[in-house]
Amino acid sequence: MLVSFLTWLPPGIMMATMVLLMTERGLGLARIGLVVTVFSVVTVSLELPTGGLADVVGRRMVLAASAAFTVAGLALMSVSTTFWMFLLSGVCKGVARALSSGPATSWYVDTLHGVEGHGADLRPGLARGGTMESVALCVGVLAGGALPLLVPPSLMLPLAAPPLVGAMAALVLLIVVVFALPEPAHERRSLAGVLREVPATVAGGVRLALGGAMLRRLMLAAAASGVVLTSIELLTPGRLAELAGTAEEGSLVYAVVAALGFAGSALGSALAPRAARLAGGSARGAIAGTVLTALSVGALAGTAGLSGLPGMVSAGLAYVCLFVGGAVTAVLCLELTHNAVTAAERTTVTSTSSLALQSGGIAANLTLGSVAAQAGLAAAWSVAAVVMLTSVLLFVRMPAPTGSSPARALPARSGSG
Repeated sequence: MLVSFLTWLPPGIMMATMVLLMTERGLGLARIGLVVTVFSVVTVSLELPTGGLADVVGRRMVLAASAAFTVAGLALMSVSTTFWMFLLSGVCKGVARALSSGPATSWYVDTLHGVEGHGADLRPGLARGGTMESVALCVGVLAGGALPLLVPPSLMLPLAAPPLVGAMAALVLLIVVVFALPEPAHERRSLAGVLREVPATVAGGVRLALGGAMLRRLMLAAAASGVVLTSIELLTPGRLAELAGTAEEGSLVYAVVAALGFAGSALGSALAPRAARLAGGSARGAIAGTVLTALSVGALAGTAGLSGLPGMVSAGLAYVCLFVGGAVTAVLCLELTHNAVTAAERTTVTSTSSLALQSGGIAANLTLGSVAAQAGLAAAWSVAAVVMLTSVLLFVRMPAPTGSSPARALPARSGSG
């Protein structure tokens, strides 16, 4: 849980001021968008290769590399003054994001299987991990939003303080991973062996994800979630700025609403095991979470015409409910994914899921902005709601998993992650 918290604390801290810092340094919206796009492209390009690398050399080494790239990316961001410096920072953060997309949960599942066997219940631990991720983002975005108000301008540019503090938090993560995260035993390999096996691991994971009916459905569900999440990230800041009256006030409102959303995500992660029990299984629990998410996006669309305080309150409530439902679905889909693969393929397949999520986000970026500009926010959010609601069908009569193999699921050494 500590690793989950520390992994997501740095991006949470820098989130509130990232765009404002680039604007202060003289970047226009087009160049800011290009920096963010480069981050996404780097992440998507490296998702599968780095997932395969973790399955070959071990989870801890890849997590440590991710933390190191996070330190470099955020430290560089804090001192960046030009477009190219911000672009290089985006590349570093993209590498870090790709490296972190599966090893931590794979380490947990392998370790738990080694201690309790393959019949161990994954839901409680995965739920706690998801909760800690959301708590980290919530704490981080609030701290990052308040930090510029506390830093004297004579010391440094206040907007540069959050990424610098985020880099310090990532350094703590690096220390924890290196010294306190025991790696389940695995065979030592040469660099040449690693390079030979990574493509085979990736190819096998992709074949498994696309060839198995259950995993194929889960990848499509992840893509639908990516559409919804991107619709929120893309359209909500402008909507709240419009409601608040100015961009500065809208940024503050967005930080608060985002923190509430992350709190809702933490609640949803904690409720996921109970939702599965009440619904009669993980697939049915995921259906409930997906329906709540779709209805919440629909509520955003339905209240897009409201103004002032009613508009803010309705948007905030819909935002929180959306993240509660999305977290329930995410935790249960993660459990279904881990139960459907072998230990040797685990990180690669979870990276494939992350790739599907971001691919859905890229599709939304390319389409929903134009829809919103031409037909309004309500139309764009309605499209996202329909996509999410349609994805419910993916969980109906979900095929049974084949189960994980005991590969790599060896007893862990004493220690705490």
